[in-house]
Amino acid sequence: MSKKGKVFSHFILDIREEFGDFVVDNFIDEYLAGRTPNPCVLCNTHIKWRALLKRADALGCDFIATGHYAKIRLQDNGRYVVSKAIDETKDQSYVLWGLQQDLLSRTLLPLGTFRKTAIRQMAIDYGYPELAKKNESYEICFVPDNDYRGFLKRNVKGLEEKVSGGNFVDKHGTILGQHKGYPFYTIGQRKGLDITFGKPVFVTKINPDTNTIVLGDEDDLDQNEMVVSKLNLVKYDTITPGMEAVTKIRYKDKGTLSNIYPGNGSAKVRFYEAAKGVAPGQSAVFYEGDDVIGGGIIQR
Repeated sequence: MSKKGKVFSHFILDIREEFGDFVVDNFIDEYLAGRTPNPCVLCNTHIKWRALLKRADALGCDFIATGHYAKIRLQDNGRYVVSKAIDETKDQSYVLWGLQQDLLSRTLLPLGTFRKTAIRQMAIDYGYPELAKKNESYEICFVPDNDYRGFLKRNVKGLEEKVSGGNFVDKHGTILGQHKGYPFYTIGQRKGLDITFGKPVFVTKINPDTNTIVLGDEDDLDQNEMVVSKLNLVKYDTITPGMEAVTKIRYKDKGTLSNIYPGNGSAKVRFYEAAKGVAPGQSAVFYEGDDVIGGGIIQR
């Protein structure tokens, strides 16, 4: 019951089956393919929205609301657009690029116009001080110890035996040493390589077919262009070839000015300045000011 005396119904919904199919299975498959997945994007598209709206329809609900820090508005062109939250330090628009128009049209994001400090104060004012003091979590929800390698070992039978004994190589193919298995490394990784050269080295490429990992200098992580697939456009229904945008290649990335050249559900992105650590499997999200133009999955 609310403070005004209104009675609200509360339902607990079981969506574990969809979660496993769309999120956990993809998470495992992507690492086994030598890519670095972003499970939050799939979770938002298939679980927090698509599956939840099915339940909302069954209950006769017109809208769903989530606690994401972002904003949604209806434009003059008839399209709904996602934009950055007022509190850019908590902005989550990056992980919402996969939401299609039918989902956005029925979504409310009440936190987008507030700063996190204000929300914490609201929790105190409404009598929930324990929520206001709750620590923030940046871990993947189904990997609570933040050890994705341990998760893979527990969930893929015989994985260590299948991938052990692979080689670290340099960009010329010269063998530098052995690694513990290609799924246990990510592009840009420097720590935990268990190999020393008297200078920092980084994972620059992962080849699952040969179970090899390429190591190089930090400059070897620079990339002038990339290919993005599984595009979802948000602000516009089409993109003019060469359209300028700020492209983010990871959640905490500040973004790099670029040109986008779309075609057949994919796009080539050319950076004005080299982007560092482009990782296949991660999301690329295109911004025009604070607005999300769209996004996709990095292929190469």
